Amino acid sequence: MKKIGIIGCGWLGIRLAEKLVLNNTVYTTTTSEEKLQLLQSKGLNPSVINFSEIQSHEAFAEWEDTEPFSVLIITVPLFSKRVAESIIETRIENLLAFVGNFKEQIFLMSSTGVYPDVDRALTEADLPYENVLSEFRLKNQCPQLNILRLAGLMGDNRQLSNYKVSNPEAPVNHVHYADVCATIELMISQQLHDKLYNIVAPNHPSKTDVINTQTGTGSAQLQHTEGRIISSQKMIAELNYTFKYPDPRYFHLK
Repeated sequence: MKKIGIIGCGWLGIRLAEKLVLNNTVYTTTTSEEKLQLLQSKGLNPSVINFSEIQSHEAFAEWEDTEPFSVLIITVPLFSKRVAESIIETRIENLLAFVGNFKEQIFLMSSTGVYPDVDRALTEADLPYENVLSEFRLKNQCPQLNILRLAGLMGDNRQLSNYKVSNPEAPVNHVHYADVCATIELMISQQLHDKLYNIVAPNHPSKTDVINTQTGTGSAQLQHTEGRIISSQKMIAELNYTFKYPDPRYFHLK
């Protein structure tokens, strides 16, 4: 049993925490006082910390009252085109202070949104971590950092058919949260460090194909699409990983 800290227990974080707490002691952070009771009821040892506020790192003391952590997982969003750069910078600075000189296994949930908007296949080699501010800053402090660039997170209540989409013929770069959780569990069990992986379902149907399949209004046949496709072949090969949900058209099925 490991002591695991999940920094930022949002939509993905709570699903990951519920999975990991089955065999580990899990501590979490949330920005919401209202969410405290829910996390406490799940045995997730929550603390209210808002990494967008300057003083937030002072709450790290709440996590240091027992044995040291074996694993830290950062799910605080550090890339968003809808968030001011000053807020992202504050989050990075607070996380650096919060993490300190942590030497054990540590993960950063990054985003495939960091890749350029070009109509071709993209791999990790196309964008080194040194060219992504948040990844570089955290890895410079914690060289053992594992960086996981997550595609659009889907599953449960998040289905593409529930959203209004643009460019409907473009291929999707999505991943089911269950595959993210399974990848992290696998990497923890193998004690992996210093990895950079895209976590993306290997099939890339068009948005129209996904929506038609989920709503039962069109053919379920996978159509070849061209456009911006993020490859997950590196993690599949190195981890010998088989996706639980390889095709985004069927993320709505249990």
